[in-house]
Amino acid sequence: MKKEWWHNKTAYQIYPKSFMDSNGDGIGDLNGIIGRLDYLKDLGVDIIWLSPIYVSPLADQGYDIADYRAIDPRFGTMEDMDRLLKEAHKRDIRILMDLVVNHCSDEHEWFKKACEDPDGRYGKFFYIRDVKDGKLPTNWRSYFGGPVWEKLPGHEDKYYLHVFHKKQPDLNWENPDLREEIYKMVNWWLDKGLDGFRLDAIINIKKAIPFKDYEPDRDDGLCAITKMLEEARGIGEFLGELRDRTFKIHDSFTVGEVFNEKPEELPDFIGENGYFSSMYDFSATVFGQSNAGWQDYTDITPDDYKRCIFGTQKKVSDVGFISNIIENHDEPRGVSHYLPEDGRNNDGKKMLATVYFLLKGLPWIYQGQEIGMENIPVSSIDEVDDISSIDAYKVARDAGKSDKEALKLIEKYGRDNARTPFQWDGTENAGFTTGKPWLRTNPNYTVLNLETQKEDADSVYNHYKKLISLRKSEEYGNTLVYGEFEPYLEEMEDVIAYYRKDSSKKLLILSNFRAQERTIPLSVRVKKVVLNNITDYVRSSEGVVMRPWQAVVLEVE
Repeated sequence: MKKEWWHNKTAYQIYPKSFMDSNGDGIGDLNGIIGRLDYLKDLGVDIIWLSPIYVSPLADQGYDIADYRAIDPRFGTMEDMDRLLKEAHKRDIRILMDLVVNHCSDEHEWFKKACEDPDGRYGKFFYIRDVKDGKLPTNWRSYFGGPVWEKLPGHEDKYYLHVFHKKQPDLNWENPDLREEIYKMVNWWLDKGLDGFRLDAIINIKKAIPFKDYEPDRDDGLCAITKMLEEARGIGEFLGELRDRTFKIHDSFTVGEVFNEKPEELPDFIGENGYFSSMYDFSATVFGQSNAGWQDYTDITPDDYKRCIFGTQKKVSDVGFISNIIENHDEPRGVSHYLPEDGRNNDGKKMLATVYFLLKGLPWIYQGQEIGMENIPVSSIDEVDDISSIDAYKVARDAGKSDKEALKLIEKYGRDNARTPFQWDGTENAGFTTGKPWLRTNPNYTVLNLETQKEDADSVYNHYKKLISLRKSEEYGNTLVYGEFEPYLEEMEDVIAYYRKDSSKKLLILSNFRAQERTIPLSVRVKKVVLNNITDYVRSSEGVVMRPWQAVVLEVE
């Protein structure tokens, strides 16, 4: 594998609206991020991805972009953005922005002009279809519920496609004129000094053409949009052109949000001349999901999680670098999702961190993950901001779930869980703002916050610092970055164990996903305990005696 500058780095996602507010309006902003760069540098962060900060009506929290070349005043100014780039680069931190080009906002100039003249230049930037007798062009269901077709403003007989919110019209990538405009915009940002992009929902840019109906999967007569995506072919033509016309010219770092990739396409996505530098591993994220709705989801067990991440490690192998996550702005908190309820303590959180962070690939931390932030309780649908959660609540109620049961689903799977303000300290609003936060703060902030963890050597925060240092260390860095992945005791229940090894060193990562002490067999000689989330390390004649929720990293022969 060709070695790249970013292979031994640590990446961090910021959700700007909830990270740090500098002016007391209750909304996080660019100056708030600038004020915390030293914190991120001290943590060990090398790459930051910012969720959208472009001008937007916020129908989908900024993923509906009205102007790709302007900063939304809620977050600051373009001068603030320039200063962020300058201050980050001073600290050897690279900045990525979100590239949201499957769709734009219905308030974007392109769409406004398409409404004025659907048959003109800008009308061809979108998927606009004539509708007769109210019969929609297809029966696809949008990601946020309801049909993907909406009436074009000002036109009774024309509808436009939106696979997400109705305020997010899909861009027509089949149109080379549209693609040219996107490439100009991307190069404008890269010329400005941006270091790269995270590509949002990028698999959706290629539709299966011609459009057709699919078998309905709910009583609404609609089918999941993923049915269409499974039949789409030829996305590589678009992604290869995007890479060659933009990223490659600037030697940019890119990471793709890619679901539903076909196995044979993996080298095309992240191989030596891949469309992206890396892409996220969503195998565990999508486990147990159902097109019927959240009420039909299956909770992931430790053994399910193991099968998912091990499957990806085997599949990727030496193809390229995968990006490893346990949470992001679209998912519940990782510690609430992957740990059994009795394991959501300091030991369990550090164990989960150890398991995912030392896999082969680029480790990502989502803001607040490094202190073990958790899901937020929900007592009423009126407390919920996330549009997908609101739709899921309605679907669950229609499926016969009680109000209490539907709210419990939102507590488990909702996107607000990751979007509550960062818990900096135990003061009012968790130190996030002097005003009223745009989204309520998790009530556990008085005991779960950065300030209480910074000086505690056994805290989740300090464990993340140790993991980052270990992966960059002279002694073990090469093994953890480039070393082979090899499963260990793969069939042992509630144990996740694997080797990372190269020609000079062999490390064994062992973890006990149970509330009971147990002995894990060990046939190799231990040279050194490299990292331990619990003080005790006990050997017996049969192996390692693992405490509940213990994870150890051992150098072995």
